[in-house]
Amino acid sequence: MTSPPPIEIERLALAFEGRTVLEDFSLRVAAGEKVVLAGPSGSGKSSILACLLGFLVPAAGRIAVQGEALDAKSVWRLRRAMALVQQEPALGEQTVQAWIEEPFAFHANEALRDHLARLPDWLARLRLPPGILRQKGSDLSGGEKQRVALAAALLLDRPILLLDEPASALDPDSRQAVYAALAGLRGQTLLMISHDVGPALDFADRTVRIAPREIPHGRA
Repeated sequence: MTSPPPIEIERLALAFEGRTVLEDFSLRVAAGEKVVLAGPSGSGKSSILACLLGFLVPAAGRIAVQGEALDAKSVWRLRRAMALVQQEPALGEQTVQAWIEEPFAFHANEALRDHLARLPDWLARLRLPPGILRQKGSDLSGGEKQRVALAAALLLDRPILLLDEPASALDPDSRQAVYAALAGLRGQTLLMISHDVGPALDFADRTVRIAPREIPHGRA
């Protein structure tokens, strides 16, 4: 029997302030597949990730995660299968070390505390110095925050990794390091948002392009 896809979106519609920005959008991401969602600002890319996590309720459509329909009853459980890296991570005033370790204090992640032993390796692969762990999150540059957030998400080792422009604030060398790290992932399903596409994103199995739409709400 074939296993259900980790991500399944059927005929999704998103409406904001009387206008539809996304309509009849469907996507299936197979286990272990790396998919890039590309398109200009306003095309609804980031909102799709918000819908997958249950932070945003679509105007229409169906979402299933690992074969289970996403709804008010299942959302908290299904979020445990996903890790999100936002475009502008908020690390707060605590040290980077404390911020990274915080999720592992939760009961749901206690069994994963040994994953923290991998942190030095991920820092090196993402071109971050070990001393960054002693810095306050608020003192980091935008690119440093993005890579710290990515390292933290990778340590959680969730089956599904959701990335919203994870390299938008990076210089070319750091961006290449991030893409090399993502290319080396095995087994995890990846859905990544990108404003631009090009040879640097060749690590992805496929790219899905979304065009912006402005359709009066309620119109067929």
